[in-house]
Amino acid sequence: MTGTAAVSLLDVSTYLPGEPIGAEYYAKFADSDDLRDNLMFRAPRYRHHVAPDETATDMIERAAAGLIERHGADVLADVDVLITHTQLPDMPFYGGGGAIAHRLGMKPGWVVDLHNGGCAAFVLGLKMARSLLASGEGRTALIAVAQNAAGQIFEQETVRRKAQAAVPGDGAAVGLVTLSDSSPILDVECRTYGEFAGDMTIAVDPPRKWWADGPGEGCIGFTESKITKVLARGNRQVPEVSYAVCDRIGVAPRDIDLLVTNQPNRAFLRNWRDALELPKERHVDTFEDCGNLFAAGIPINFDRAITDGRVKAGDTVLMAAFAHAGDFAGAAAVRWGGR
Repeated sequence: MTGTAAVSLLDVSTYLPGEPIGAEYYAKFADSDDLRDNLMFRAPRYRHHVAPDETATDMIERAAAGLIERHGADVLADVDVLITHTQLPDMPFYGGGGAIAHRLGMKPGWVVDLHNGGCAAFVLGLKMARSLLASGEGRTALIAVAQNAAGQIFEQETVRRKAQAAVPGDGAAVGLVTLSDSSPILDVECRTYGEFAGDMTIAVDPPRKWWADGPGEGCIGFTESKITKVLARGNRQVPEVSYAVCDRIGVAPRDIDLLVTNQPNRAFLRNWRDALELPKERHVDTFEDCGNLFAAGIPINFDRAITDGRVKAGDTVLMAAFAHAGDFAGAAAVRWGGR
């Protein structure tokens, strides 16, 4: 991006649905499960669940309220690019971009729904927004992500008995990206590992296509072998993309002011800090309060860091994540301009 216009992440705004749900909620449903003691599924103290009648569009609208409050009622009116990601789309045949644009009163020239980004979708959204705005496709972009599977997929009667159900939490976030140098996106690295795409599966008993009618409730098809592979990939991929970005911006990872990652479990969070040689206080961690927020994790954690005063104007923020069973990873560096 050398020599092109500067593009900035101006602000983020977030939403957590409902009251916190404690770990004891799932403990009372716990069934015998071969994976019960696996470190991937050690429950957080709390998480939030989307309400039964709450749509992904509702969640994004509520997340955007903070932007409107801080920047005025017209802040979204002139958005040229809308980039969305929803963990569980309200409708299977199309993404949420159109409904979100209408609900927020926008008429963007670009509406793009991202699905392959998974837990790294916010980073992928930053890359796309930066490229489009820098190439002259507009002046403002909105990245909107919603994680809404915890209170739906993982709350099914038979699924909530499984160890995997106690970890996910729901939430939504939006990021405002502008053609300016006030809070510049310094660099972005995205990598696709297509050879691993088939390792994330839906498990239903008896087996059937995910869309087909039949008995049995679907959940993520975890096995000990798959978990071992995912742990190895995540431990490798997030540091790899992080080091690539740090190398290009000329900052050693250990000198980053704030690390913001997705948060699948405590083990990944610890391993990533260690790999980047960062102390715990420079890595945002809301796992105990929110669980695994998937794609919403990075912007929600960043918003929490801003609110708590853990990041100040001029700080270099590194955002990094990997997705699914390791088929995608991304990192982005931002020189935060302050709120």
